[in-house]
Amino acid sequence: MSEVPIRTLISPLRYVQSRGALSRLGEFVAPIGTKPLLVADDVVWEIVQDTVAESFQAANLPREREGFGTYATAAEVDRLARRIRETGSDVIVGIGGGSTIDAVKAAGHLEGIRWVSVPTVASTDAPCSALSVIYTEEGAFEEYRFFPHNPDLVLVDTQLVANAPVKFLVAGIGDALATWIEARAVAKANATTMAGGLPLITGTALAELSWKILWENSLAAIEAVKEHLVTPAVDAVVEANTLLSGLGFESGGLAAAHAIHNGLTAAPQTHGLTHGQKVNIGSLTQLVLEGAPSQEIRDFVEFTTRVGLPNTLTEIGLTTADVGDLRRVAEAATAPGETIHAMPFEVRVPELVDALRSIEGLSRAIRADAGLPEPVRYTGH
Repeated sequence: MSEVPIRTLISPLRYVQSRGALSRLGEFVAPIGTKPLLVADDVVWEIVQDTVAESFQAANLPREREGFGTYATAAEVDRLARRIRETGSDVIVGIGGGSTIDAVKAAGHLEGIRWVSVPTVASTDAPCSALSVIYTEEGAFEEYRFFPHNPDLVLVDTQLVANAPVKFLVAGIGDALATWIEARAVAKANATTMAGGLPLITGTALAELSWKILWENSLAAIEAVKEHLVTPAVDAVVEANTLLSGLGFESGGLAAAHAIHNGLTAAPQTHGLTHGQKVNIGSLTQLVLEGAPSQEIRDFVEFTTRVGLPNTLTEIGLTTADVGDLRRVAEAATAPGETIHAMPFEVRVPELVDALRSIEGLSRAIRADAGLPEPVRYTGH
């Protein structure tokens, strides 16, 4: 008897977002565990330690903090797992960016304890998901690791997000814009999502809602965050980047855009770029592969240029002449198990290489016609 296909949606147990939310972290962690292990890199810890200390003291929780490196590597996950065992922790709390949070989720899963996400930037949709992206020591994509449940708590302090460099919010917008582009492709293909089933209408609708909020609020939010202000536009974009995109990508599905991101990590020229910057190249390339309407592509290029996201090879350190590099990117993006296979049609290496090469001239022409700046070459700095 064949297995009956299911439609499903998964989500964190609780999501909390507000200005000053970090001051209540202890209150929300206390019902989850009594011996938390806090994980944050030195830069983040310097910013949050006093607020966390007061919050945990008020909740009668001990404070045990562990540092973090650069990438969520297998070695870093194993190291954090050892620290969980050594400290006897029953909940692990990741405070920082997507790599910190992904490593925390993976370590918590290995040790069978609960985990909490406290993003200090709205740069990815990693905090809400039941998966981690694992990288090599050099920053190349290695694998996805899937877990049986999402975080017990995701807590976002919007003032922390507004205090961070605006490039992180921009990166999150790039990551989140892909959510609807990919979810609608997955829905069309009736493909399996990262949640382990076919998409529900709800998951696809949340992906579209994220897209609509970003188009309406991104430019205003970016200007506010440049001045470290929390406005309704900032609140909306943080929610779209973190919660709606998190639910939308996981339960709505990933397709070509994120697979192309993973492929781009194989090109050393792109190292140092944010996740969302590389994803945006994937989004535009997916639109080209789909033969999307010219007005949709034009609008996307103009909007992402105004937001400050790359939409040319030049802006990620590549050129149309780098055929060998682009072929390696395409081979990695189309590897077995990659999300590009959730597209409603087969994507092969030659077609993907050509699509990647085509975005250079396409975006330059659209930007010139709209009076927008020419691309500036990314040099890795």
